[in-house]
Amino acid sequence: MRIYCAPMEGLTGYVYRKAHHQLFGGIDKYYMPFVVTHPTGKYKSKELRELSPENNEGVPAVPQILSNDSESFVKCARTLSWLGYEEVNLNLGCPSQTVVPKKRGAGLLSAPDQLETFLEEIFEGIANDNINLSVKTRLGMESEDELERIFEIYERYPFSEVIVHARTRNDMYKGLPRLDAFRRVTEISSHDLCFNGNIYSMEDYQMFREMFPQTEAVMTGRGLIADPALARKMKGGKPLEKKELEEYLEMIFCGYLEAYPDKGRTAVGRMKENWTYLNHLFAGCRRELKKIQKSKFPEDYREAVGAMLRLPLLDNAENGLCGMF
Repeated sequence: MRIYCAPMEGLTGYVYRKAHHQLFGGIDKYYMPFVVTHPTGKYKSKELRELSPENNEGVPAVPQILSNDSESFVKCARTLSWLGYEEVNLNLGCPSQTVVPKKRGAGLLSAPDQLETFLEEIFEGIANDNINLSVKTRLGMESEDELERIFEIYERYPFSEVIVHARTRNDMYKGLPRLDAFRRVTEISSHDLCFNGNIYSMEDYQMFREMFPQTEAVMTGRGLIADPALARKMKGGKPLEKKELEEYLEMIFCGYLEAYPDKGRTAVGRMKENWTYLNHLFAGCRRELKKIQKSKFPEDYREAVGAMLRLPLLDNAENGLCGMF
């Protein structure tokens, strides 16, 4: 089974990827938070930092592109190939209200004719380039009944992999994934499929494998943030230990302090976001979590985390996140 890390803006950037890969492993590919194509070919400094080969050295990272313009997509994909990335991922799953009305991300699923033209043009554009193009998609815009038309279109193109977030755009990230709809996808599609949706624990993973033994790849995001050892356990490794959790937290915090020299404000903010998931590893931690969330400076943050780490770790099966079933 191949296990992938889902792209999560503000959480799975290069600082996280390097630390997680070094300390825990288990992830076959880390999909980067998307970059938006620009007709000028110019990109934001934060996007350039994420895409820098130096910042991803030794990490199996895959860049993701958000676009509905074939010409700028092809230019971006070629640039990424020149930087050394063997795979590029097309984002057709982002449900954000800032993205969808522009017919980008999941918004393009609402216009199948435009989607088909876009795919035709980008595959024609990269035909002579050594680029593996994968896609991350949802089941549809409003209804899972849209999936037949969408996956019929995908069948016409040589995607290296199709990652299916088993929700519609209107589902956003709420509720349970649509497992019956994903089963329909497995019956329709001849592509190499990857499942994405609420795999938060070993129980979720094992139940999914029993239901879909033919699917050989899964993607997890929130589950991996909540338990950094989750992928390792999926591959038969040991559970999370408090000592390595402490090392991991300090490593990514120091990475953020180095990446964002603003007296720790951004670093502390990023760590607070991590703790909205990590707190599920600890029982009765409301007071400690509140102290973390109120911290503003590195010294306050470290003191609050020290108090949290003095609590016992919960077993992952009790991590408090709502899984697949």
